[in-house]
Amino acid sequence: MKDIRTLSLDQLKDYFVTLGEKPFRAKQVYDWLWSKNLHSIDEMTNLSKNLREKISEEYTINPVSVDLLQKSTDGTIKNGVKLHDGLLVESVLIPTETRTTACVSSQVGCSLNCEFCATARLKRMRNLEVAEIVDQVALIDSQSKMYFNRPLSNIVFMGMGEPMMNYKNVVEAIRKITQPEGLGMSPRRITVSTSGIPKMIKMLADDELRVKLALSLHSAIESKRNEIMPFSDKFPLTDIMEALQYWYQKTGSVITFEYCVWKGINDGDEDIKALIKYCRQVPSKVNLIQYNPIGDGKYDQCNKQAEDNYVRQLENAGITVMIRKSRGGDIDAACGQLANKTTD
Repeated sequence: MKDIRTLSLDQLKDYFVTLGEKPFRAKQVYDWLWSKNLHSIDEMTNLSKNLREKISEEYTINPVSVDLLQKSTDGTIKNGVKLHDGLLVESVLIPTETRTTACVSSQVGCSLNCEFCATARLKRMRNLEVAEIVDQVALIDSQSKMYFNRPLSNIVFMGMGEPMMNYKNVVEAIRKITQPEGLGMSPRRITVSTSGIPKMIKMLADDELRVKLALSLHSAIESKRNEIMPFSDKFPLTDIMEALQYWYQKTGSVITFEYCVWKGINDGDEDIKALIKYCRQVPSKVNLIQYNPIGDGKYDQCNKQAEDNYVRQLENAGITVMIRKSRGGDIDAACGQLANKTTD
């Protein structure tokens, strides 16, 4: 049966009219589904038993479930999330002293082929549905309350998959997460991370969701970036920059460049100079991500001296830079490590 959560509010209204019910029933069901995140039609207690039975004859609810939960020594929690068709994705709860962040997936596997990423080695099976994305957020919110005694504060689309390759569902999920009739989270606490698809960046700007944008950059030298992220040869850095400038013009929101520094790959002065030049073209900041190996020996975290050199030169150039420390490395939950290893 079809998941009732695939119906919009207007479609729900039309459905209840066909049942001879008042349209306001649709709002009641919508509230159960998206605000209360209910996973059982039978538990919709403000509907009559007869009506619940009628709905259940045509529709179901297919919630995600935790196949395996792993806890890191640093408090990070990784969920192996099972979907209704048996496929698996991973999502991560990252706690700090002041916030808890949900790192959610948008695809089963990934459409891209970044050399440093374990997820890229998985075949893309399908896009996640709107409800499957929202379920990850609701799940991690409940874990945040359970384990850290506070609600989820931030969401990053940095899990498995390229969000821009599942654009329609990601955008609709964000609307469900942020609307008052949904989870009611602030869009300013949501970051969409992309590897850089110019036309989709512009579309996201036009949709005025008020979310933040991060670009997985890793090199501002075209040829080097194409080696690190082979798909990127279709999307030149000049085209991406044009899209980022459009983003800032439309939204006024500063772009974050996500940047891993690897030993012997992009840890030289020429790499830093290229990054500074690129950053100066649009209001931006840099997150230097401490990388975690994925077992092939090719990509290794740079030494402290190289990292410090990046920080010093970026700061001297007036560019805001932060070091994003690795979290959850002992359970393969850190940057680039999400690959459903728990199911091996």
